[in-house]
Amino acid sequence: MTNSQNNKSLRSYKRIVPQLKSNVYVDEACVLVGDITLDDDSSVWPLVAARGDVNHIYIGKRTNIQDGSVLHVTRKSASLPEGQPLIIGDDVTIGHKAMLHGCKVGNRILVGMGAIILDGAILEDDVILGAGSLVPPNKTLKSGFLYVGSPAKQARPLTEAELAFLPQSADNYVRLKNEYLAEGN
Repeated sequence: MTNSQNNKSLRSYKRIVPQLKSNVYVDEACVLVGDITLDDDSSVWPLVAARGDVNHIYIGKRTNIQDGSVLHVTRKSASLPEGQPLIIGDDVTIGHKAMLHGCKVGNRILVGMGAIILDGAILEDDVILGAGSLVPPNKTLKSGFLYVGSPAKQARPLTEAELAFLPQSADNYVRLKNEYLAEGN
């Protein structure tokens, strides 16, 4: 079940409309345009703007995009034939007001509030990116570390508790979106 049947948040671009898999929650106060796929149990919260117009966006299973975040892509060009889509893995928490543009985010990631991840950047699996951090274009954040700052720098290895928290954070939002869906939101 999804809340997509009469959701004005889903808009087509060149006759391509966002695709929602099973048990997805999309708040009516966000805008999703074009070539976007939301996989099972994902959620998109109020005031998110995501445009899959000049390339595609994929949001993985059990991933949540929190309030006010902006998601976009890089267009295809002669110098970049495939452009840069936005690919977000499974069990990812994107904090409030984060901005992601044409980057790849692995599995079990926490992107802190207000963080910015730019074109061509890659976050490997099991990463925490601190609030307000900036990941410059084409930078790779290696698995298993906390990154903070502008530009983001490796601060320290993640603890066992932090590694365990990453899927728990995603699961908390799966439960929350299920409550919203049950209420008919």
